[in-house]
Amino acid sequence: MDYEEFTNVTARDRVQELEMSTAFPILMRKVYLWMTLALVITGFTAYYVASSESLMMALFSNQIIFWGLVIGELVLVFSLSAAINKLSLTAATLMFVLYSVINGATMSFIFLVYTASSVTNVFFITAGTFAVMAFFGYFTKTDLTSWGKILMMALIGIIIATIVNIFTKSEGLAVILNYLGVLVFVGLTAYDSQKIKQMLMQAPDAGEGAQKVALLGALSLYLDFINLFIYLLRILGSRRD
Repeated sequence: MDYEEFTNVTARDRVQELEMSTAFPILMRKVYLWMTLALVITGFTAYYVASSESLMMALFSNQIIFWGLVIGELVLVFSLSAAINKLSLTAATLMFVLYSVINGATMSFIFLVYTASSVTNVFFITAGTFAVMAFFGYFTKTDLTSWGKILMMALIGIIIATIVNIFTKSEGLAVILNYLGVLVFVGLTAYDSQKIKQMLMQAPDAGEGAQKVALLGALSLYLDFINLFIYLLRILGSRRD
């Protein structure tokens, strides 16, 4: 390689590094913007549905509608994750928004079970806990890769135990699972934050492909937040009389 070729290669590398350094903060902002937007949509949808007696009756008195929404949520999440490369950014974003709406509808029951003040208090506790762990995951120099495997195994165990407890109805087991759920999603928040950062740092630009990766990152953090909120609400929430 002569001097001119070396100079051209070096110049291209510098341009690519500059594009990456410019793209990364843009993509990270989009992750948290999409996540926040989804949380707002979910919150408003849940409150709106809970405020409508007719909607609540239609949703919770008709098992077909309720389970249809639950299955719809699962289909949307798995479809979005599996087909993200085939979808346009617009289609993927719309699916994320739709999922946020459906999730808000199915979560509307919390306003009937728990007092409004406790729901608000637990939301802010969740937000603070989430922010601390996301900050830790983003800035720590410790590799959290091993956390992911352990936490996913623990999550599978919690899901299986929860299904079993539907039939055994053990209050003691339910309490243990709630605390374990908090620990798992606190850990997943840190793990996912680091993983998202590492993936987006490799993005060559802020094009559609990188933005779809950021959207999936937002979905992961959104799910971490929602599940952490639900488990904390079960522990700290004040039930209505």
